[in-house]
Amino acid sequence: MDKYGLIGFPLKHSFSKDFFNKKFQSENINATYENFEIPDIKDLPAIIEENPNLRGLNVTIPYKEKAIPFLDDIDKTAKTIGAVNVIKINRQKGKAKLIGYNSDIIGFTRSIEPLLEPHHNKALVLGTGGAAKAIGHGLELLGIAPMYVTRQAKAGMLTYGDLTPEIMERYKVIVNCTPVGMYPNADDCPDMPYDCLTSDHLLYDLIYNPERTIFLKKGAAHKAIVKNGLEMLLLQAIASWEIWNK
Repeated sequence: MDKYGLIGFPLKHSFSKDFFNKKFQSENINATYENFEIPDIKDLPAIIEENPNLRGLNVTIPYKEKAIPFLDDIDKTAKTIGAVNVIKINRQKGKAKLIGYNSDIIGFTRSIEPLLEPHHNKALVLGTGGAAKAIGHGLELLGIAPMYVTRQAKAGMLTYGDLTPEIMERYKVIVNCTPVGMYPNADDCPDMPYDCLTSDHLLYDLIYNPERTIFLKKGAAHKAIVKNGLEMLLLQAIASWEIWNK
């Protein structure tokens, strides 16, 4: 039986295992999907070795960038982004070849595109990790200029303290790519001036557990368009399956 899985830490928030196992059952696919909760990315080679029927992996926080040195090859788009969330495993003569891809960009662009209006031409991307890099690249493909927001000052980026009313008025799309507000810390939210939000704003949260984060609730309270990351998850999962089987 073929095996697929997810690597990350922690994984209690993830829906991928249920999604794929239900897909396999409903489509009579002879495969299983497991969570591999590893405290260190150095544990990845052991997972590959100990599971000879493992054909593919999804990668989540905090390993979307850290997994790259363990790959034998990387897709052009994933290389440009600098992050992977899909690993295809090709085995020949007992040796595994790992190839990295990024399906986050596919899931995100397909999910947010129907919500976009002409005035959505600049975006604040909260976070600078692997997911944020994919989102920034996806926004550029959609013709939206991304500006990254980070807790510590970095060249060419904004800090949360820089989010003045003028900045908030200029950037009408805000995407949360941090784990702030994710279960079990669902009472938290990114530190930004929510009072500056309007009905022209679009707030997108990659978090899908809880279904409506404080970030999204505060956006909705100011009539902003809001959406969580569940559809993105489903779309990137479907893209993952296509990558593993192409």
